[in-house]
Amino acid sequence: MKSIFKVSLLAATVVLAVGCQKEESSKAAPATQAPAATEQAKVHFKSDDDKAAYAIGVSFANYLSESIEKPNELGIKLSKDEVLKGIEDTFAGKAGLNQDETRQALESLDQRVATKMKAKEAEQAAAAQKAGEEFRAKFAKEDGVKETKSGLLYKVITPGKGEKPSATDVVEVNYTGKLIDGTKFDSSYDRGKPATFPLDRVIPGWTEGLQLMPVGSKFEFVIPPKLAYGDHATPTIPANSTLVFDVELIKVEHAKKAEAPHAHAKPAPKTK
Repeated sequence: MKSIFKVSLLAATVVLAVGCQKEESSKAAPATQAPAATEQAKVHFKSDDDKAAYAIGVSFANYLSESIEKPNELGIKLSKDEVLKGIEDTFAGKAGLNQDETRQALESLDQRVATKMKAKEAEQAAAAQKAGEEFRAKFAKEDGVKETKSGLLYKVITPGKGEKPSATDVVEVNYTGKLIDGTKFDSSYDRGKPATFPLDRVIPGWTEGLQLMPVGSKFEFVIPPKLAYGDHATPTIPANSTLVFDVELIKVEHAKKAEAPHAHAKPAPKTK
């Protein structure tokens, strides 16, 4: 996890004033800021300098609120009153901590947050593993479901009569990917365009599963973590997730003409 604070409060305000707004513009507004459009205070400024100074305060306050909320979610309670007192004391030239003490306190906070984040991620991964095992066991009992030696589960939704691809072929498919709770994380249908990629450049569950499909067929795949992303997490797929795909094989090409879609490319080896 990135450091919550790596610079002094005053230095942070300057950094945020010139860079934070660009970062925040790409994010959805936090729920606590939702009423701003209708409850925004009327503030009149004597000069552009005053307006800029006020903007620094707003930007910094938003940053601080977010930085406080993240540790709070992990059980590390950071007092807004103490944050404000630190700012006030520093502006008054009577900060209660020197630079070394400030750095040590913030490094300690970083370490505590990282430890709790790691524990939380491990807990979530274990829960995802258990839920996936239960889901696969239930799915395996459904009519028409088959299981390969690797543990890949699949069901033929629509039979096809075309050729089957090999692992070195390029395939054109339409698909929808979901987590076991039904959350959709990817869909070529939503993009309005089929995906084309080399079959040996995607997760093992896809490489194996699509070789079972004749062109024109539609399959449902339930892919265990070891054939998907394992203990790697993505922004939309938690670690140790079992994945559910509905895949329609449109065409097979016998030459590599495209790159694998980023969302389902083979995960890189995990480094620690």
